[in-house]
Amino acid sequence: MDMDIGFRLRLIRLRHQFSQRTLAKRAGVANATISLIESGNTSPSVSALKRILAGIPMTLGEFFSDELPGMQSEVFYRAETLTEISGGEGISYRQIGSAKAGHALQILYETYQVGADTGMIMLQHEGEEGGVIINGQLEVTVGGSTRVLGVGDAYYFNSREQHRFRNVGNQVCTLVSSCSPPSF
Repeated sequence: MDMDIGFRLRLIRLRHQFSQRTLAKRAGVANATISLIESGNTSPSVSALKRILAGIPMTLGEFFSDELPGMQSEVFYRAETLTEISGGEGISYRQIGSAKAGHALQILYETYQVGADTGMIMLQHEGEEGGVIINGQLEVTVGGSTRVLGVGDAYYFNSREQHRFRNVGNQVCTLVSSCSPPSF
C-alpha cells in the first residue's frame, strides 16, 4: 500500500489542532523536521516517526491505519490492504481495520514461521484475547499452562496473565486473533 507519510502526518497534526511548532516541541524534535516530513522533502526513520507520534500521542499502528478526515469507514478488507503493525523475527501481525483511538476491538491475521517465538519474556497487558488456528500448530502458554493447538483449535484468556506464543510445528502457522482493548 503506497502512503504519503508527510500528507498523513499533516492531516493528523491538523486534526489534533497542533501547529508544526507545537508538535515539534511535544515530540522533542526541531520544527524543521516536521516541516521537511510534511512537505515530502525527507522520509523519517521508523524511530523518528515513533518519536514524533509520541507527541500526539499515537502509535505506529494507529498512524498507518487510522481513518483520516473525509475517508469512509471501511467494512471489507482485501488481504493486500491489511496493515503490518508489528512482529518480530518470523512473526507477522497484520491488522484488520482501523486502530484509531476509541476502538474497543483489534483483530489480527497472524503468521508464525517455523520456530518463531514471541520470546522468553512473557507478554502481559490489559484486556482479553482469543484466536483460532487456521494452519499449522502453535504452542500457547498462559500462566502455568501450556498447550499445542492445531487447525480449528482456539484459545481465549485474560491478557493480564503472562502469555507466550511459539510455532513448534514443521510448517507456517496462521491464525486470526482478537484483543480487546487493542494492545498494539
